[in-house]
Parts: sequence; structure tokens; C-alpha cells
Amino acid sequence: MTLASTPETAAADRNLDLSPLFQPFACKSLQLANRIVMAPMTRAMSPGGAPGDDVAAYYRRRAENAVGLIITEGAPVSELGAPGTRNPLFCGEALKGWKRVVDEVHDAGGKIVPQLWHVGMERSPGGDVFRPSEPSEGPSGLDRNGDPVAEPMTALQIGAVIGAFADAAAHARRLGFDGVEIHGAHGYLVDQFFRDITNHRTDEYGGDLVARTQFAARLIAAIRAAVGEDFAIILRISQWRGGDYNAKLVRSPQELAAFLKPLAYAGVDIFHCSTRRYFLPEFEGSGLNLAGWAQKLTGKPAITVGGVGVQGDFNSRDPVSSGSQTLAPLVERLQRGEFDLVAVGRALLTDPEWMHKLREGRLDELQGFQREMLATLT
Repeated sequence: MTLASTPETAAADRNLDLSPLFQPFACKSLQLANRIVMAPMTRAMSPGGAPGDDVAAYYRRRAENAVGLIITEGAPVSELGAPGTRNPLFCGEALKGWKRVVDEVHDAGGKIVPQLWHVGMERSPGGDVFRPSEPSEGPSGLDRNGDPVAEPMTALQIGAVIGAFADAAAHARRLGFDGVEIHGAHGYLVDQFFRDITNHRTDEYGGDLVARTQFAARLIAAIRAAVGEDFAIILRISQWRGGDYNAKLVRSPQELAAFLKPLAYAGVDIFHCSTRRYFLPEFEGSGLNLAGWAQKLTGKPAITVGGVGVQGDFNSRDPVSSGSQTLAPLVERLQRGEFDLVAVGRALLTDPEWMHKLREGRLDELQGFQREMLATLT
């Protein structure tokens, strides 16, 4: 994994006006000093589901280096929502650890939101998971290939999961977080309700694409009721899902508009649009990426993400480079107002000072920087 690119592109970026990245941004409870967001990245460094002092220190280091907003790694809202016992829960005793996290980030001058998560059928019973003897929860009990492996969720189970998300959001506000993000992407539970391959329900939570947004819409509305109107709610969405980078939820701006409308109406303030390469257009006939289309169609702020600050895809045999060769396209799109915030993942994972170096123009220090993944989790 290589960060940035070549001496030539570093030189080009030295002559680039990066000031659009450093403009303030405000949306309800989020009052940010700049447009750079730390993307959520799973670390599984919380034994027993409780984030410790090392987790708090990890997030503090990014706050100390001027990241505008930190979105935490996915934090399951229940034990059945966790893929493993080392993922930091966002319920019960684990909340004490999250209080230390938010206090450390705020003490360093940063802003932070938790990513509330439920992996649904991506959990593997019998392994290193909480309550290993219990089956996983999913809209129709189908795995990512559409094969039945469990019973469909009952109405009671659905209500309990919605309640767990609402409770987690209320805890986030009580603990002092600056907003919340709902993980509705990548083939996890919320996304499983969106997709026809995993949602075969015939009740109010199934049907066509718009009908399949009903679970998420009710979950979002429950969170809104729990946190109030002034607390920012972010929803992460994606076309791709785990195991299938070519998956498509929607194939046109019209389908995307129909999909986003009930979610925006339910209470989403910001759409976080997960793509692997931010600089690629989402639909033919327009250069807009997924974030650009989400903002255009809903009027809501949008976060773009995908390959910012890196070259080469992680965990992929795709020979096409993930990173654009310079920051110029990113800055130009931001300046044109195509999206509002820029999420950076691997670059900030490997280098807590990435944002600080960028702002100071220390671009030579951002290039050619390699790490093995095990060495980046510090």
C-alpha cells in the first residue's frame, strides 16, 4: 500500500491551492474546522467489546493533528450485531470506554461521531463471537449469496434492533459525541434490507427498492426521536457490498433519487457515500460521483470517500490504480460544490499526522510511504 504518488505529482500539489480543504463546515451539532474526515476503519482492538485507553489514544492522535471530523470504527449496537468479540460495542459497559474516547478527542480539540453498526448475516455463529450458540439476524435469514442459513427476523426482533440503534444514539449524545453515523453500506444489516438478494420479505419491510428502505427509514426516525432535531445524523451508503465490488443498488439517477428520498425524509442530515475511487463517475453522461449525485438529488451535504491519498487498492487484485495521481481533482470538485466533506481512510490509518503535513505543505513526507497492515494499527 503506497501513500500519495510520485515526486512529480507532489511537486504539482505544492503549487495547488489546498485552501478549500481547510474551510469550516457546519451542520447542526457538527461544527468543523475543515473538510477532512477520518473514515471509519475496523480495527478489532477492543477485547471483550470494551474500548480501552489505547483506543482513546489512537483517536486522540488524529484529533491532535487537525482532522476535522473523526468517524469511529464500526461500533455494534448489540452483541448479536458484532462480527467478533474484539469489536468495540456501543452498549452496556463498553460505553465507559467510549466516554474516555470522546473526552480525549475533545481535549485535543477534535470532533467525533460513532459509527453505529450491526453486521446482520455477516456474523458467523459458533466462532469467536458473542453468544456463539445463537443464530445471526437478517431480514430473510439469507447469506450474502442469497442462501438460507437462518430464520427471517421477526417483527419483534426488528423492533428490538431499531430500539438498540436509537438507544445507542441517545447514549452517544449523552456521552458528548458530536453526532452519529449509521452504517447502511457494504452488505451489513441495514444494507441487507436494501438489497433484493438478501431481502425476500413480503411484509412492510420488503418489496421493491423503495419499500426495502422502510427498515432504515424507521431506524433513522427512531434515532431522530431519541436525539432531537439539532443532533447530526450521517448515513453511510454504498453501491458495492462485501464480496462483490460490482454490485449495484441503483443504476440511474432516477433510481437513486427514489432510494434516497425516504431516507432523507426520515431524518438523515448528511449522506456518506462509500466508493472505492472517488474520482470515477457514478452514471454515464455525468462526471458526478455517488456523493455528488446524493447532494444534487437531496439537497443534503455529502461526504465523498475512496482512494484519497493512496495509490493501489487494498485487498484487491484489480490492476487499476485506486489513487488519482494528484489532489487537484479532489480540490476542484470540492470547490465546485459537488460534495462537502472528504473522508480519508488508509492515509490517516498509517499516518496520524497526514492532515497536519498536508496543511503545512510537507507533501514530500506523504509520498512513497509504505506500511504492512499489522504495523498500521497503532
